[in-house]
Formats: sequence, structure tokens, C-alpha cells
Amino acid sequence: MSGYYRDLFGGSWSLLVGLGITIKNMFVPIVTEQYPHFVPVMTPRFRGHIELVGDEETGEPKCVVCGMCQKACPSGCIKLAGEKPEGAKKKVVTSYILDFTRCSLCGQCVESCNFGAITFSKDYNLASTDKNDFIFDLKKRLEEKS
Repeated sequence: MSGYYRDLFGGSWSLLVGLGITIKNMFVPIVTEQYPHFVPVMTPRFRGHIELVGDEETGEPKCVVCGMCQKACPSGCIKLAGEKPEGAKKKVVTSYILDFTRCSLCGQCVESCNFGAITFSKDYNLASTDKNDFIFDLKKRLEEKS
């Protein structure tokens, strides 16, 4: 019979402790952000997908198609192509495709770029039901941005 009263007292005590925690937290300010109405501020160290960096003077990508980002990528999600126009000193990027579905956001591509031609974007709200929406043509995105 003593086990019955011990269980009854222990259960009542745990119920009171739980209710005390609940009542205490009822008066704490709410920290939830109402996302669609209030856009969160991204921290400076946020790492989204990569994007091409444009030259300040011409607006063209700084990329010289060396292929180091493509070689450094462990996921193999970067496809890069370029050509050397007549009379030019360096290659010009013709297409820079990122398959974000395969990207692990490791940053090896950004670290391996000696020309500062790619960086992390601040895009955070990427949602879609179609896989093809996550295959980015970064050269086209840079042109649309400028």
C-alpha cells in the first residue's frame, strides 16, 4: 500500500513541477518571428549558394575560366565553360552552371578561386517542388542583377 501512495505523491509532484514551468513561461516574451510578414536579418557569415562576382567597371564576371572551382568541388556540382575571344588576353566565361541539389555548401570552390570571382550569396528562401529550379545559370543571374 505504501508504493501506491509514493506513486500518487510522485505523480502529483511532477504534475505541479510541469505546471509551474508552463505558467512561468506564459509570461516570457515571444521570440518567434512571423516569417512572411517580417524578413529575418541574415548574419554576415551566412553561406547560401555560390554566385559570380562582377567587375565593378564592366559588370562582366571576374571569372577567367581557370577551372579551379570545378576541380575543388567534392560534389561535382559546378559545370564551367568559356572561350578566348580574338584579341583578348584572357578567357571569358560563357556558361557557369551550379547544380544546387548536389552542393554541400562546403566552400571549397570559393576558397580555391584565386581571382575572387565567386562568393556566397545571401539567398535563403529557396523552395520549390521542381528539381530543375535549383540548377542555376550563374552567368545569367549576374546579368539579370546588373
